[in-house]
Amino acid sequence: MMMNETLKVIENRRSIRKYASTPLSAEEKQAILHAALRAPTAGNMMLYSIIEVEDQATKDRLAVTCDDQPFIATAPLVLLFVADYQRFFDFYSFCDVESACAEKGITPRLPGDGDLLLASCDALIAAQTAVIAAESLGIGSCYIGDILENAEIHREMFELPQYTLPITLLVFGRPSILKEENRLTPRYDQEYVVFKNKYRRLLPADFIRMNEPAAAHNYPNLTREEAAITLGQNNYFRKFVADFEIEMNRSSRVWIDSWNQGITLK
Repeated sequence: MMMNETLKVIENRRSIRKYASTPLSAEEKQAILHAALRAPTAGNMMLYSIIEVEDQATKDRLAVTCDDQPFIATAPLVLLFVADYQRFFDFYSFCDVESACAEKGITPRLPGDGDLLLASCDALIAAQTAVIAAESLGIGSCYIGDILENAEIHREMFELPQYTLPITLLVFGRPSILKEENRLTPRYDQEYVVFKNKYRRLLPADFIRMNEPAAAHNYPNLTREEAAITLGQNNYFRKFVADFEIEMNRSSRVWIDSWNQGITLK
C-alpha cells in the first residue's frame, strides 16, 4: 500500500489515555488550533466553536460527568468542540434579516434539524483535523463522546446557549508509554464497510467472516458462528444497553429538544 508521511501518521494514530507530565508548549497548542480552523467547513461558515478547558476544577468535574474517566483530569490539553449555529443566528439578528425578509416576502425561520446536523459535521471535521495535526507533532489524543451525557450539567458548566451542542470532547498529551507498547486497534475489513454505488446490508455469513480475527483471538474454542454471536451479544450488553448509552440518548433528546423548541434547561 502506498504510504507517505501523512498516511503514516493516520495509520499509526491510536487513542492515548496515559500522558507524560511534560506540558504542551504554546506553539504546539496554537498549531493544533490553527489546523482545526483550516478544516473543511460548510459554506465557509465554520459552524462550530472550540472551548479550551484550562481550569483544573472543570477538568476534574468532566472526569466524573463524562462517565468517570479519570485520565481526562490529567490531560495537558482539553478541547470541547461545540456544534454552533448560535454565532451565525446572532449575526443574522445583528444584520436585521427579519426586516430584509419582510421586504422580500420571505418568512424568517429558526435553526432546525438540518442546521444542527450540518454544524455537528463542521465541528467533528475540525476535531479530527486537530487530532491529525497533534499526531504529526507526536502528541496523542482521545475522543470523549460521553460529553453528550449529563446535558443539564454540561450546559451550565460551559454556559452553552440554545443553538449549540457539545458534540465531542478531545483530550491531548504526549504518550507516557512507547507506541510500540500500545498496539493498534484492529478495524473491520474494507469489504464490510466500503460499498460501490449503493448500500449493502450484511448477511449472516458476512457477520461471521467480519468477526473472524476477533473470534479467533478471544474464543478459539468456539465455532466461528458461536464466537461471532458471543462477540455481538457482549457488545450489545457492554455498549448498547449500558447505563451510559441510555443516559447519552436521554441527554441527546434534551439537546435536540432545546435546539428545536427553546426549552430552558434547569
